[in-house]
Amino acid sequence: MSARDRLTALGLTLPAPPQPAGAYTRATRAGELIFVAGQLPLRDGGIVYAGKVGGDLSVEDGYAACQLCALNALSVLEAEIGSLDEVKQILRMSGFVCSAPGFTDQAKVVNGASELMKEVLGDRGIHARLAIGVSELPLGAAVELEVIAQV
Repeated sequence: MSARDRLTALGLTLPAPPQPAGAYTRATRAGELIFVAGQLPLRDGGIVYAGKVGGDLSVEDGYAACQLCALNALSVLEAEIGSLDEVKQILRMSGFVCSAPGFTDQAKVVNGASELMKEVLGDRGIHARLAIGVSELPLGAAVELEVIAQV
């Protein structure tokens, strides 16, 4: 089953690739590696999940925010290489969670992105990962996701 078919079966569609919010490009390529710039929980140009997880937002909200970041990252990958079926492996993801004081469930939040990658790409979506708590993120976003893929 293709990645597009899996997305359809999950009831998901890829958004248009978000445009960079600063002086950088959405992805760079070095040989077989594509480095996707940090993706925020954006939809239609606006932040959907803002605030601190464990304070303003629940773990479930953060999980959904990470899923949206993963969809945005997949849309960038598809735009860069033409088809998600060309992804050999998601090698690593770094998830940054804007965390309320004392919040320590960053891994549960970033699971939103990790589990989505596996559902869409199968074993090619299994990756090494970081889940890091931070005090603030750009545009007030609750999460940010960086992806490194082999194509």
